Amino acid sequence: MKIIVLGAGAWGTAMAVSAAARHEVSLWSRSDAQARALQGDRENRRYLPGIPIPAAVRLRSDPPQALATAAAQHDLAIIATPMAGLRAMLQALPGHAGPVAWLCKGFEASATGSGGGLLGHEVQAEVAPALQAGALSGPSFALEVARGQPTALVAASPHATVRALLVEAFHGSTVRVYANDDLAGVEVGGAVKNVLAIATGLCDGLGLGLNARAALITRGLAEMTRLGLALGARADTFMGLSGLGDLVLTATGDLSRNRQVGLLLAQGRTLQQAVDSLGHVAEGVYSAATVVRRAAHLGVDMPIAAGVLALLEGRLQPREAVAALMGREATSEGLSG
Repeated sequence: MKIIVLGAGAWGTAMAVSAAARHEVSLWSRSDAQARALQGDRENRRYLPGIPIPAAVRLRSDPPQALATAAAQHDLAIIATPMAGLRAMLQALPGHAGPVAWLCKGFEASATGSGGGLLGHEVQAEVAPALQAGALSGPSFALEVARGQPTALVAASPHATVRALLVEAFHGSTVRVYANDDLAGVEVGGAVKNVLAIATGLCDGLGLGLNARAALITRGLAEMTRLGLALGARADTFMGLSGLGDLVLTATGDLSRNRQVGLLLAQGRTLQQAVDSLGHVAEGVYSAATVVRRAAHLGVDMPIAAGVLALLEGRLQPREAVAALMGREATSEGLSG
């Protein structure tokens, strides 16, 4: 199979490295300078230092207007930009007939604001509704995938051909890929877990204990599921890899950038200081406002996500955010609680 990965950040590089043992892979960078550096070093020193890029991976930097032609020469195109770049990448593939999948997780920031942001499949419905598309998601850190450590992912798409191609492309000895036709559910899980991971990082940073962490993860999963159901997802999706699995990983894993944001805020860092220290995008910081607005627009109660947003916007200090959550009125356990 011929695969082109559009975006040479941590995730794009990791997936190109992972697939190169079995397929013909091209890794596209938006700049000639980055492509030359990758070619010369055979390593992505900024995003994945120490991970060799196999000689079989072809490095390229076609201009954006030539991306449609480049993608058409491959059996599968993988978009590996942050969520903020998804729309532009889809717009660069007008009339593309082949399957496309994205790796980004989150909500696109809304230009108008009141209705919240859009998930990846909703952006695609606006930009390229005829495209055969989907998402590759699940509990995974790019570094561990690139190292060949065992990982399980979800190939999500309403199109059986897209799901099958994603499985064929990435299922191997170290990566197991499960197919799922609930694209909305998989994307909600991937977006909301980033916001919830900031909350658990804050909890751990304040030394509130493992009981508190377990409570946040469990009730966060209920929030995630409520929003997913309102957006047409299936409840069982949130019990799987892209729901519970990705939430547990991102909320507890030391490689989680979103968790690191919470830890740094608990230490008294400003949001800008926390973000600057990461050197990579923490999608939860940018998705929190769109998650909360989208939930409010749909009438979905998400108190943990709302508390995270208040913290990020400076309306609450770390301990005040925790106190606000603990001070809520008692209610019954369940999705409506």
